[in-house]
Amino acid sequence: MKLTSLILAGALAVSPSAFAADWTLDKSHTFIGFSVNHLGFSETRGTFSEFDADITYDPADIAASSVSFTIDAASVNTFWEARDAHVRNADFLDVENHPTITFVSTGVTPTGDDTATLTGDMTIKGVTNEVSFDVTKRAMAANPFNPAVAVAGFQLVGEIDRTEFGINYGAPAIGAVMPVTIDLEINAPADSVALN
Repeated sequence: MKLTSLILAGALAVSPSAFAADWTLDKSHTFIGFSVNHLGFSETRGTFSEFDADITYDPADIAASSVSFTIDAASVNTFWEARDAHVRNADFLDVENHPTITFVSTGVTPTGDDTATLTGDMTIKGVTNEVSFDVTKRAMAANPFNPAVAVAGFQLVGEIDRTEFGINYGAPAIGAVMPVTIDLEINAPADSVALN
């Protein structure tokens, strides 16, 4: 996902001499999670284990930054094999015909020193809708194990109404509106970003 737009709030931590660069998603420290209400009795939680992102960030021109994120739909994991198999079939994600879930940013609006609203087009099961996430910058600093590399961490929080993507099975008994949380780390190219 060109997650650089997500780093909008991080611009305040980068010196004006920094320039546009392709940042790298640290997959080992990134988590994509969601939850679904089950009949009002409990929350079923899940995650995706396979994903990638393209990240471009220009602290001098936030509008030039962009985010695109691709998720392997078949990598869904709700910690119950039979349920995962059902989620992968045509009642839900139909991964055989729609193997990826994508998000492409269309805009980012700062809401505070370390917060922003990220808006973009999400495609699930072949249907595209606009969704928004509240973004909070956790930290931005030099990697203590490699000071030449700047690291930024963010949390994204939002909601997705699965019925808007044609996933109607069990709704509303099985929750339609799904809270989504993404925790991520991104790394700048070595020596490309100066930190204050």
